[in-house]
Amino acid sequence: MTAIEIATATTPTATAPTSRRRGLLRQLIDSKKALAGLILLALCALLALLAPVLEPGDPSLINSTGSQAPSAAHWLGTTAKGQDVLALTLWGARSSLFVGFTVGLAATAVAILVGLASAYLGRIVDDALTLVTNIFLLLPGLPLLIILAAFLPPGTSTVILVLVVTGWAGSARVLRAQAKSIRGKDFVAAAVVTGERPLRIMFREILPNMASVVMTTLLGCVIFGIGAQAGLEFLGLGDSSVVSWGTNLYWASNDGALMTGAWWAFVPSGMCIALVAFALALVNYAVDEITNPKLRSRRARRERRA
Repeated sequence: MTAIEIATATTPTATAPTSRRRGLLRQLIDSKKALAGLILLALCALLALLAPVLEPGDPSLINSTGSQAPSAAHWLGTTAKGQDVLALTLWGARSSLFVGFTVGLAATAVAILVGLASAYLGRIVDDALTLVTNIFLLLPGLPLLIILAAFLPPGTSTVILVLVVTGWAGSARVLRAQAKSIRGKDFVAAAVVTGERPLRIMFREILPNMASVVMTTLLGCVIFGIGAQAGLEFLGLGDSSVVSWGTNLYWASNDGALMTGAWWAFVPSGMCIALVAFALALVNYAVDEITNPKLRSRRARRERRA
């Protein structure tokens, strides 16, 4: 075989994953749902990064009288203790977004490793990893979260560890099924015959063909991370000294904001959690719409009618 033939034969396999990723990114940018979700996420991230500039100083300091309604002096009012709600909300975004995306990335990484190893290696490894995954799936999620958070030392790292431990199993099950279907393809068999190493086959041949599933898994894990962190901290199982959307809700509940009608103490943090989850869900739905043939055909029919 000549050098030209070799180059011609190898170029498609080398460029196919890259072209697929570029096509997915281009379609995401063209999607109105994905664009709206990305803009909302970018706005939340920008406000979180600018929190020290917009609200300098310690947001937990008491600098006013308590339970003031929104006004020109305090745009979102003050808590029962006299803390500025806007400062707590902006600074809380830093912790909540950091924990959510860290949990999403870590849980997705664990799910990818378990799913790929289980699907490619098979036999004893597959049986062992499937057993472990099924055990984590059968364990009730909320009680396990509460037990782990209650017995481990409080802190952001503990919350991240607990959420990663309890949040990877479902994603690993999905990724294993997807990887197993790709494992039987001809190009994977050709890579095995040519003597490629298992890690290279898993991460260079199988994983790029799972980009859409991995992205959907990542977005789902981030939503889980943000919501579960807020739930744990609302129950008082987090570090109450850390400013986050969850601790804001916890202190609002302790101060009786709902009973006294001080809606401004808990609505901003709750709305931020819902808004970020909504933005991630928009991006997630757009990815599913692009990669799912049924949804793609429906979208094409709607565009033709329009």
